[in-house]
Amino acid sequence: MSSAPTPSRVANRYGNPKPVRRLSRARLLIIAVLLAAVAAVGAVALTSGSPDVSSKDVGFSLASDGRASVDFEVTKDRSATAQCAVQVLSENYAVVGWKVVTIGPNSAEDGVNAGGTTAHRTDVRTDSPAVSGGVNACWIVED
Repeated sequence: MSSAPTPSRVANRYGNPKPVRRLSRARLLIIAVLLAAVAAVGAVALTSGSPDVSSKDVGFSLASDGRASVDFEVTKDRSATAQCAVQVLSENYAVVGWKVVTIGPNSAEDGVNAGGTTAHRTDVRTDSPAVSGGVNACWIVED
Protein backbone atom coordinates (compact mmCIF):
# COMPACT_ATOMS: atom_id res chain seq x y z
CA MET A 1 0.00 0.00 0.00
CA SER A 2 1.67 3.15 -1.09
CA SER A 3 0.21 6.39 -0.10
CA ALA A 4 1.11 9.86 -1.17
CA PRO A 5 2.98 11.84 1.45
CA THR A 6 0.80 14.19 3.35
CA PRO A 7 1.57 17.89 3.19
CA SER A 8 2.40 17.98 6.89
CA ARG A 9 5.05 15.22 6.53
CA VAL A 10 6.67 17.04 3.63
CA ALA A 11 6.59 20.32 5.53
CA ASN A 12 8.12 18.66 8.57
CA ARG A 13 10.92 17.20 6.50
CA TYR A 14 11.72 20.09 4.10
CA GLY A 15 10.06 23.06 5.66
CA ASN A 16 7.02 25.01 4.60
CA PRO A 17 6.90 26.08 0.94
CA LYS A 18 7.70 29.72 0.34
CA PRO A 19 4.65 31.81 -0.34
CA VAL A 20 4.26 33.02 -3.91
CA ARG A 21 5.00 36.72 -4.03
CA ARG A 22 3.10 38.79 -6.49
CA LEU A 23 4.77 41.75 -8.17
CA SER A 24 3.81 44.90 -6.41
CA ARG A 25 2.10 47.69 -8.26
CA ALA A 26 5.22 49.89 -7.92
CA ARG A 27 7.44 47.22 -9.50
CA LEU A 28 5.02 46.78 -12.37
CA LEU A 29 5.02 50.55 -12.92
CA ILE A 30 8.83 50.70 -12.93
CA ILE A 31 9.05 47.82 -15.42
CA ALA A 32 6.46 49.50 -17.67
CA VAL A 33 8.37 52.82 -17.59
CA LEU A 34 11.66 51.08 -18.44
CA LEU A 35 10.07 49.22 -21.35
CA ALA A 36 8.56 52.47 -22.64
CA ALA A 37 11.96 54.19 -22.41
CA VAL A 38 13.67 51.40 -24.35
CA ALA A 39 10.94 51.56 -27.00
CA ALA A 40 11.34 55.35 -27.28
CA VAL A 41 15.11 55.12 -27.71
CA GLY A 42 14.65 52.44 -30.35
CA ALA A 43 12.13 54.57 -32.24
CA VAL A 44 14.46 57.59 -32.26
CA ALA A 45 17.38 55.45 -33.46
CA LEU A 46 15.34 54.00 -36.31
CA THR A 47 13.88 57.31 -37.48
CA SER A 48 17.06 59.41 -37.31
CA GLY A 49 18.30 58.04 -40.64
CA SER A 50 21.54 59.04 -42.29
CA PRO A 51 23.40 62.21 -41.35
CA ASP A 52 22.70 65.45 -43.20
CA VAL A 53 26.41 66.02 -43.76
CA SER A 54 29.47 63.80 -44.11
CA SER A 55 33.17 64.37 -44.65
CA LYS A 56 36.11 62.50 -46.10
CA ASP A 57 39.76 63.19 -45.31
CA VAL A 58 41.81 63.63 -48.48
CA GLY A 59 45.24 64.84 -47.43
CA PHE A 60 47.51 66.45 -44.88
CA SER A 61 50.74 68.40 -45.23
CA LEU A 62 53.00 70.45 -43.03
CA ALA A 63 53.05 73.97 -44.43
CA SER A 64 55.73 75.27 -42.04
CA ASP A 65 56.66 75.19 -38.38
CA GLY A 66 53.46 75.87 -36.49
CA ARG A 67 51.18 75.37 -39.52
CA ALA A 68 49.53 72.37 -41.15
CA SER A 69 47.26 72.13 -44.17
CA VAL A 70 44.31 69.72 -44.21
CA ASP A 71 42.43 68.73 -47.39
CA PHE A 72 38.93 67.23 -47.11
CA GLU A 73 35.66 66.78 -48.97
CA VAL A 74 32.21 67.60 -47.60
CA THR A 75 28.95 66.10 -48.85
CA LYS A 76 25.77 67.97 -47.92
CA ASP A 77 22.65 69.51 -49.38
CA ARG A 78 23.82 72.34 -51.70
CA SER A 79 21.61 74.92 -50.01
CA ALA A 80 22.68 74.07 -46.46
CA THR A 81 25.47 75.65 -44.44
CA ALA A 82 27.75 73.26 -42.56
CA GLN A 83 30.57 73.60 -40.08
CA CYS A 84 33.41 71.12 -39.75
CA ALA A 85 35.86 70.77 -36.88
CA VAL A 86 39.31 70.14 -38.35
CA GLN A 87 41.98 68.78 -36.02
CA VAL A 88 45.72 68.19 -36.29
CA LEU A 89 47.33 65.44 -34.20
CA SER A 90 50.79 64.86 -32.79
CA GLU A 91 52.74 61.60 -32.82
CA ASN A 92 51.03 60.45 -29.60
CA TYR A 93 47.53 61.37 -30.95
CA ALA A 94 47.23 64.56 -28.90
CA VAL A 95 45.33 67.40 -30.56
CA VAL A 96 47.87 70.13 -31.34
CA GLY A 97 45.67 72.20 -33.65
CA TRP A 98 41.93 72.77 -33.99
CA LYS A 99 39.82 74.93 -36.26
CA VAL A 100 36.11 75.14 -37.10
CA VAL A 101 35.51 75.77 -40.82
CA THR A 102 32.18 77.08 -42.17
CA ILE A 103 31.09 75.78 -45.57
CA GLY A 104 28.28 77.82 -47.04
CA PRO A 105 25.74 77.00 -49.72
CA ASN A 106 27.16 76.21 -53.17
CA SER A 107 25.87 76.15 -56.73
CA ALA A 108 25.32 73.10 -58.93
CA GLU A 109 28.56 73.88 -60.78
CA ASP A 110 30.69 73.68 -57.62
CA GLY A 111 32.40 70.38 -56.91
CA VAL A 112 30.83 67.11 -58.01
CA ASN A 113 27.50 65.41 -57.49
CA ALA A 114 25.61 68.52 -58.74
CA GLY A 115 27.26 70.63 -56.04
CA GLY A 116 26.57 68.13 -53.27
CA THR A 117 30.26 67.28 -52.69
CA THR A 118 32.92 69.98 -52.55
CA ALA A 119 36.66 69.92 -51.82
CA HIS A 120 38.21 72.18 -49.19
CA ARG A 121 41.65 73.03 -47.82
CA THR A 122 42.28 74.80 -44.57
CA ASP A 123 45.40 75.87 -42.73
CA VAL A 124 45.53 75.12 -39.01
CA ARG A 125 47.96 76.61 -36.49
CA THR A 126 49.70 73.99 -34.36
CA ASP A 127 51.21 74.16 -30.88
CA SER A 128 53.60 71.23 -31.35
CA PRO A 129 54.97 69.15 -34.22
CA ALA A 130 52.14 67.42 -36.11
CA VAL A 131 51.99 64.11 -37.95
CA SER A 132 48.39 63.90 -39.19
CA GLY A 133 45.23 65.90 -39.59
CA GLY A 134 41.64 65.51 -40.65
CA VAL A 135 38.01 66.30 -39.97
CA ASN A 136 36.78 65.37 -36.50
CA ALA A 137 33.06 66.06 -37.14
CA CYS A 138 30.69 68.06 -39.35
CA TRP A 139 27.21 69.38 -38.64
CA ILE A 140 24.53 71.45 -40.34
CA VAL A 141 24.13 75.01 -39.08
CA GLU A 142 20.47 75.93 -38.62
CA ASP A 143 19.51 79.29 -40.06
